Amino acid sequence: MGSVGDGLEAGNARWSFGGQTAHQFDEHVSKSVPMYTEGHQIVCDLSDFFLSEGSTCYELGCSTGALTTKLAQHNKGKEHARFIGIDLESAMIDLAKEKSEHLKLEQTDFILDDVIQADISNADLVVAYYTVQFIRPSERQRLIDNIYSALNWGGAFILFEKVRANDARFQDITTSLYNEYKIAQGYTPEEIFSKSRSLKGVLEPFSTQGNQDLLARAGFEDVLSIFKYLSFEGFLAIK
Repeated sequence: MGSVGDGLEAGNARWSFGGQTAHQFDEHVSKSVPMYTEGHQIVCDLSDFFLSEGSTCYELGCSTGALTTKLAQHNKGKEHARFIGIDLESAMIDLAKEKSEHLKLEQTDFILDDVIQADISNADLVVAYYTVQFIRPSERQRLIDNIYSALNWGGAFILFEKVRANDARFQDITTSLYNEYKIAQGYTPEEIFSKSRSLKGVLEPFSTQGNQDLLARAGFEDVLSIFKYLSFEGFLAIK
């Protein structure tokens, strides 16, 4: 086991979102992912175009419910709109429910389930915010297919992912710049190395084209890149 920063430890190829990770997750991820909270605002602003009274919005891999609750607050004036967060880790769901209750957000629900198998339907918006990269590559197409099927016509899927560069030289450049970013956030080289070791076989990013291919095979024809910072990208796909 080695320290990966923010009081978290993980072994080689053994990163986990379970256990105590939930309690340090918001702090850790906001420092580890560039413009993490700004991306939340982009998602909330985009929701204005797709959610109305009675709409259903899902966040797949909602972790502690930070984005789901922000979406619910942002759309609070839309009667009977529902915001459903789904996550596989019970500690994450417990914290998400606490946030929702504290904020008195009656239109939110948090469900403990595997996003691959979760029953989602009649959606006007589905969000996967740095989630699909942790899904086994062989299962990703099935997940994106399910999302496409769950969306109403004109509904949207917002996908944020870490992405690999399109060749080795660009990959080296973006990896180096990302390491510099993490050092600027206060992480030590040892913590950065330990985190990288822990994510082997756990975090498997696709390239920009690889993600676009997933969306196209599911049936999405209208896709736009809405965010890009080094190896982090957001896509808007409309059914």
